[in-house]
Amino acid sequence: MTTTALILLATDLAAALMLSLGLYYRRHRRRDLVVAFLGVNVGVMAVAMVLGTAEVALGLGLGLFGVLSIIRLRSSEISQREVAYYFAALAIGLVSGLPQTDPWPVVGLIALVLAVMWAADHPALLSRSRNGVVRLDRAIADEDDLRAELGDRLGAEVTAMTVQELDLVNDTTTVDVRFRVPRRTAVASTTAPTSSSSSADHSLAGMLR
Repeated sequence: MTTTALILLATDLAAALMLSLGLYYRRHRRRDLVVAFLGVNVGVMAVAMVLGTAEVALGLGLGLFGVLSIIRLRSSEISQREVAYYFAALAIGLVSGLPQTDPWPVVGLIALVLAVMWAADHPALLSRSRNGVVRLDRAIADEDDLRAELGDRLGAEVTAMTVQELDLVNDTTTVDVRFRVPRRTAVASTTAPTSSSSSADHSLAGMLR
């Protein structure tokens, strides 16, 4: 193995650990996805090194990402944030495994990927924005009334909403809602999800940090 390959191998392993443990696990504490990110990264890098051509490795990387998308539909749901981590781990492994004469441009690209993921997933970025699925114990057909009801129950400014189900028989409304919490709430906790429990039939899930 050449010196360039060894440098890229060491860089890839360091970057994969930083991405999965230093960034993802430290912020989100989901152990199973740490295993997935590391496995995807090292697996793609190993296959790319063995195949040894940029054309084949690129097609392989895109194909693997498509497979990951299919697996996501058949397994436990993951968020778009975690899909981004998947793709970052795959991209780092792919560029590290491609044949190179000079490793430093690749090292720079890997550092760029890590820097973007650190900044994009930072708790302080858009810390007041949230989204979730809310089920109300009232069937509300009027959009203005629905917006006012959601704002009152969530204690936040509703910025966008999509009615998923309006059940006039059981008198319920299910809404995918985007909202902005007050600044003091965001400052008090930029990582903990916000919830409202003003009725027994009201649930909120999938909050953005």
